[in-house]
Amino acid sequence: MTGPSAFARGTFTWALGIEDTCVHPPARFAMAPLDEHALTGHDRAWRSDLDAVRDLGATALRYGVDWPRVHLGPGRFDWSELDERLPHAAAGGVTVIADLVHYGTPTWLDDSFADPRYPAVVAEFAEAFARRYAGVVDHVTPLNEPITTASFAGLRGVWPPGLTGWDGWTRVVLGIVDGIQRTVRAVRAANPQAVIVHVEASTLVRPVDGGTAVVAEAALLELLGTVPTDLVLGRVTAEHPAHDWLLGHGATPTALRALVEGAVAVDLLGVNYYPDLTPRQLTLEDGRVVQHAHDRWTAGLVEALRRFDDRYGIPMVVTETSIEGDDDRRSAWVADAADAVRGLVADGVDLRGFTWWPLFDFVDWSYAAGGRNVEEFVLPADVVADRAASDRKTPYLRRMGLVRLEEAADGVLDRVPTPAAERFRERATAEVGAARTP
Repeated sequence: MTGPSAFARGTFTWALGIEDTCVHPPARFAMAPLDEHALTGHDRAWRSDLDAVRDLGATALRYGVDWPRVHLGPGRFDWSELDERLPHAAAGGVTVIADLVHYGTPTWLDDSFADPRYPAVVAEFAEAFARRYAGVVDHVTPLNEPITTASFAGLRGVWPPGLTGWDGWTRVVLGIVDGIQRTVRAVRAANPQAVIVHVEASTLVRPVDGGTAVVAEAALLELLGTVPTDLVLGRVTAEHPAHDWLLGHGATPTALRALVEGAVAVDLLGVNYYPDLTPRQLTLEDGRVVQHAHDRWTAGLVEALRRFDDRYGIPMVVTETSIEGDDDRRSAWVADAADAVRGLVADGVDLRGFTWWPLFDFVDWSYAAGGRNVEEFVLPADVVADRAASDRKTPYLRRMGLVRLEEAADGVLDRVPTPAAERFRERATAEVGAARTP
């Protein structure tokens, strides 16, 4: 660990996260802006939202810093909002983990993650951020979920730069990883006390039938699920099982060698897992392989964490978890997920924190696409139809928060705490002292 941390060995930290997806597409791109701080009304209610973090007993907060809106051009930044919000968020001993990139880049970066300027530009932002907020925000996530970013931006063309296919995936991943490595070096140069929290989504994929295409697709997705992190850490040498596959999809030996030579270490490995969204079953339908999300409850959480622990041996934090459903279902997940984590810690897994994400409900990403399903997996037809037929946000609200959003007649989203919020507060405040356990 490079500096003092709420996640130091022997401690356990209860954290919350505020959904901060921030994708502002160039004018030529066929989607509306997807800015969750604006869509959920956090830009209006940020003070009370940040106060709710402390009220619920959390001592850490994952918080997005709106890179597409802050970085106005090369060397030009507008820090005015962050200058207000970050000190407020950090008040009272709350450790802020700054989420530097959450799926979007500034619109002036023409080709987003595939733009040749991207790695240098994101490092410029990271250096300026780390220098300005050193001592206020010392925990930094360079980029949230490389594997998800590559799917939406490089494989399926949903978000900028809108690339498709595995060549597009590879191009986006290589740009992202170069950017992460440069970001880590820039942040540490600007703030030697910085703690780097690398956050990745879990990959749990199983073929439902034994068809060749389904089995092959499942094996590929499982392999690629660790490739971005392996690249960041400089592990994709010629012997790596994905090395030749990457070469076959547009990577060059020079680019892969540069990432090995540019390897960086991270202080904490953030693992994201949703019991009803992360696990996927693959089937063959109409000649194509289709993903279906299915609920594996705590069994999937335990498997995902053990996989990351076995592969990397880096201290871990659950950086995102929640479940969609009614109040009882969310309350049950608070209890059962915490118990599962308790069991892993008792077994010696170096797991240092638990984050419920999101603090409050959020607006489904399909909102920016006019209701079209943008996920990797199949959604029920009635859900897609209800969203597309409505001009209100209610059909799009994802009921995953400890605080429920309720749309008033004027469109304002009111905050309504749920019983799950109280369950979280009870867990977070029950064990005090330097050596909290989940």
